[in-house]
Amino acid sequence: MKNFKLDILKVRAFVFDIDGVISGNELILREEGYEPLRTLNTKDGYALHYAIKQGFLIAIITGCKSDSIEKHFKKLGTSVYMQSDIKKVFLEDFMKKNNLSAEDVLYMGDDIPDYEAMQMVGVPTCPKDASVEIKEISSYISPFNGGKGCVRDIIEQVMRAQNKWMCEDAFSW
Repeated sequence: MKNFKLDILKVRAFVFDIDGVISGNELILREEGYEPLRTLNTKDGYALHYAIKQGFLIAIITGCKSDSIEKHFKKLGTSVYMQSDIKKVFLEDFMKKNNLSAEDVLYMGDDIPDYEAMQMVGVPTCPKDASVEIKEISSYISPFNGGKGCVRDIIEQVMRAQNKWMCEDAFSW
């Protein structure tokens, strides 16, 4: 049986989905089709920024294609994999490029496209509103929904466990 509190001590990298994790699941339906309404929780954004400052690697693996998402997260210093139709392939690439083992990686996903990739990592996690299948394989389920603080929740827990939260450089962007 895995031990979440011990497993997060080994985490060196975070991998996040966009829709349903970093952003909520809202779509705007229009006559021309649908347009996703993607937002970023500011506390999630700060936690991502701070984790990078503390030396963690971050990857975004998403099935969506969005120039604004790609630009924002690359500027932040993350690896960004857009239009990831089979997420485990992109996760393997990220892990290989960064010399990461499974136990080094925490993955937060919310739905079935994340399933295979989540099974490849040491710490699979999900937001409160994830699908049943994803909850069943997660070692931690955040009390927060996707887009509503689940990213901050998991990053903060890992960084606190590793004594990297509230360090001197926490007070500046």
